[in-house]
Amino acid sequence: MAQAQDSVEAPDGRLALAVLLLIVFMSLIGFGVVIPLLPFYAEVFDAAPWQVTLMFSVFSAGQFIGELTWGRLSDRIGRKPVLLLTIFTSGLGYVALAFAPDIWLAILARFVAGFFSGNISVIQGYIVDISPPSRLAGRLGLIGASFGIGFVVGPALGGFLFIEGIGEAGFRPPLLAAFGLCWLAGFGALAFVKESRARSAPTQARPNPIAALTEALASPVLRKILGATFLGFLAFSSIWSVLGLWGAAKWGWGAKQISQVISLTGIAAALAQGFFSGFVVRRIGETATIVGGLLITGATVLIVALSGQIWIVVVALVAATAGHTMSQPATSALISHSAPPDKQGSTLGANNAAGSAARVLGPAIAGGLFTLAIDAPFMFCALGMLPSAWLAWRAGRAVAAHRAR
Repeated sequence: MAQAQDSVEAPDGRLALAVLLLIVFMSLIGFGVVIPLLPFYAEVFDAAPWQVTLMFSVFSAGQFIGELTWGRLSDRIGRKPVLLLTIFTSGLGYVALAFAPDIWLAILARFVAGFFSGNISVIQGYIVDISPPSRLAGRLGLIGASFGIGFVVGPALGGFLFIEGIGEAGFRPPLLAAFGLCWLAGFGALAFVKESRARSAPTQARPNPIAALTEALASPVLRKILGATFLGFLAFSSIWSVLGLWGAAKWGWGAKQISQVISLTGIAAALAQGFFSGFVVRRIGETATIVGGLLITGATVLIVALSGQIWIVVVALVAATAGHTMSQPATSALISHSAPPDKQGSTLGANNAAGSAARVLGPAIAGGLFTLAIDAPFMFCALGMLPSAWLAWRAGRAVAAHRAR
């Protein structure tokens, strides 16, 4: 695994980690602001449900391409320049969305923003560069905690700043606030994050995004891990793309109620990844953490679909989020044990791209299922966790056998 010996200048690991987590937190506030607003574009732009779910899909399609591009590029030219480019440009995507005059330009803005938001593999690669193996899973979990805290603050901010009754102008205050937070995070990276990798030789081939995925899929172990990631996110993304429509249809929720529910799930994600994931991995290992988290998610999402009481629905959504998010840093750690030292960023990018590709298909499937029965996306999610957990178990056994040699 690539550690700080690959660095141009070995940064202070703790300081760099703290700054990166702050950047993720501030960026995810902006992302969280958008989530509770998207379903209500149906009302403002007179858009069909499938067009609303398409806004989720195209963002993930952009992330898919971005994760294949940015992680591999950061292996070649360094983490910091890629981080700066993606943060500043993704902020402009919120401005474009704020002033989009119709649903189709809003969808285009989401695609472009998604492409430049596909930079999580860069941050993960940076943490891999500076972290000792014993602390890797816990530190990767802190990324998820920052996501979770951003999801707490972001939706609350979106609900507070959203102005009802004035058309598309009502979306502008939270979206412009998201732009400002992204750029603030970018200036933080510019000022405080040092480079963690040496630049590759000038003669090295330019990064090929598809090659990163192809190389990862050529490994039997990584192929199973990416398959587990794909199936898990395919299932899980299906419920979030219709959550606003589902909540409004079944429980009469508005933008503020949806933002409150998402904030609660953000707290669950923060606790699961920031405080419990590293501890659980140390106790039971990466594989058991992944499999257990996915099975918990499937069971609790099934409860959401079948329950007739709001408090049970909310508790089950929180538990489902905790289970799924707890599995993610363990998956990244498992990848780090399987990937070559000089391809950590590109391999993590391939895994994130698998998740992004799943988030392209998941909302599209959910849109069709929702038109048939409003609870159908939740049943699909619950069943989808089973093959994902099975693949993760097989991958974990293969990694354990390799490490025992």
